[in-house]
Amino acid sequence: MVRRNRALRSLLILISLSLPLACPAQTSTSEHKPADPSTNDVPILVELFTSEGCSSCPPADSFLENLDVHQPLTGAHLIVLSEHVTYWDHEGWKDPNASPALTNRQSSYEKVLGEKDSYTPQFVVDGTQEFSFANSSHIKEILLKAKDAPKLSVHIGEITFDPANPTVLRAHVDTDTNSGKHNADVYVAVALDHVESQVLRGENSGRHLVHVAVVQTLQKIGKLPKGQSLATDVQLALKPGTDPSNVRLIAFVQEPGPGKLLGAAVRKPAS
Repeated sequence: MVRRNRALRSLLILISLSLPLACPAQTSTSEHKPADPSTNDVPILVELFTSEGCSSCPPADSFLENLDVHQPLTGAHLIVLSEHVTYWDHEGWKDPNASPALTNRQSSYEKVLGEKDSYTPQFVVDGTQEFSFANSSHIKEILLKAKDAPKLSVHIGEITFDPANPTVLRAHVDTDTNSGKHNADVYVAVALDHVESQVLRGENSGRHLVHVAVVQTLQKIGKLPKGQSLATDVQLALKPGTDPSNVRLIAFVQEPGPGKLLGAAVRKPAS
């Protein structure tokens, strides 16, 4: 797989947006309190393909964190996923959060988005649009377009853990009827709220990195044919050593391809 870096402008370009987004330096664990969605907010799935081995990625990681914490778009809830890829691992630093499954997911996106190669950092919004920091007005345009797109309702029930084995997460996921023209797939992702890393080698050697919504597992749990709904119980194993209080569960419905997002939801365990 060929890597391709895109130059990132300063996060200050985002001031030119009409979105009231603050862009401070990366926040500490105690400050990281993502906003809760309103029942009327439109979900927008923002996926970031990134790597700790890529020197262009830390500003994108910080931007994703700000989207998550500050929720700058009124009437929408930005559901973010940090998806770490493996193709930077041979540059001297093996990203502990990377997985071949996420690398393959990005590769599948490139085919439908018309990209020749995979690159980092890459943002994909609602499965159909990508953006970089090189065009700030395009970021605003994509997010507003995603907000206006109709979405079906996805609901995640209470998250519980097996008392005998706290690494087993359980929840109930259900969706409204798929009124679209195409069948869809239903996915769940377990992501870590907050991850910090001290990079010892590679392009980011010596840097202290902060990530949010770091995907640990991404699993397809069913299909959603047009004209039907879905209700199912899910059981997922957390990676050894995972703090259950540091996880969030994301469920989303997406047309095959991967294609257009039809709906999404996020929930954290009760504190």
